[in-house]
Amino acid sequence: MKAPMLKKIAAGVVLSVSMVGSSFAAECIAPANPGGGWDFTCRTIGKIMYDIKAVDKPIQVSNMAGAGGGLAYNHVVAERGDDADVIIAASSATATRLAQNAYAGMTADQVRFVGAIGADPGVIVVAKDSIYKNLGELMGAIKANPKSVTFAGGSAVGGFDHLKPLMLLQRTGYTDIKNIKYIALDGGADAITQTVGGFTQAMTGDMSEIVGFLKAGEIRALAVLTEERIPGFEDIPTAKEQGYDVVAVNWRGMYIPKDVSDDTFNMWADRLQKVADSKEWKEAMVANGLAPFTKVGADFQGYVDQVVGEVRELSKSLGVIQ
Repeated sequence: MKAPMLKKIAAGVVLSVSMVGSSFAAECIAPANPGGGWDFTCRTIGKIMYDIKAVDKPIQVSNMAGAGGGLAYNHVVAERGDDADVIIAASSATATRLAQNAYAGMTADQVRFVGAIGADPGVIVVAKDSIYKNLGELMGAIKANPKSVTFAGGSAVGGFDHLKPLMLLQRTGYTDIKNIKYIALDGGADAITQTVGGFTQAMTGDMSEIVGFLKAGEIRALAVLTEERIPGFEDIPTAKEQGYDVVAVNWRGMYIPKDVSDDTFNMWADRLQKVADSKEWKEAMVANGLAPFTKVGADFQGYVDQVVGEVRELSKSLGVIQ
């Protein structure tokens, strides 16, 4: 999509929000369609902020899908660089795309990363009637015939969702990763729909994206990419216990525009910390399979910069980028 079109679409979103802005404390932009991980972050954290009175009015959620989060990132950097009343859902996928220059030259220091308050474990899932009963069967099928399995994910090609199965295959000694078929979609809900519908054989994503489908019995989770099984979802084995030493979690957090004041940054950091400390957030983490992960405030930008560097090197070693 060309830059003028990005700005045209973004401007339309701003107009729709400005007409109702007085009714809301702030706007949270979810850079994906409803139902995915970024949408979950905005809606859940925003609701809890209001419920615990960290803000005095509800927070408006706007979905701005496109370019794997790049549309929202471009919009914030180019159009709302000093807007104190906007927060944007972010995750490990955001850092991955910045590391891989997927946002057309934009860098992590063009916004302020205010914090993360939960880690969304990576998962590999298949449809409920899939022939693959465990991770070993799926990996074996791919090694035998790479074209037999197509993964769907909510990140761009080379993004964090894409990297997960590649890391698993790397542990088996498989190196020809360019043969692995992957379809990039705008959010985890779209990726699961493709898999449930039989258009792809597996979905690579995050725990929060699959909970509703899991409870409805529409999918089978082959593995969770954590050190230990997730409380409340103990029936899902880890990749590690199946012989694949991969841990991949997707932190859930927020960034804000770069040119806001330090007072505004600290205000949002304080609000985010209050959510992290609340019983409502702890209940939401259990209900959605999130693991504790709290990094809030001034040191979080440094953490993101470190992650960007690490992912860039990993992507090079996997051959995803040069």
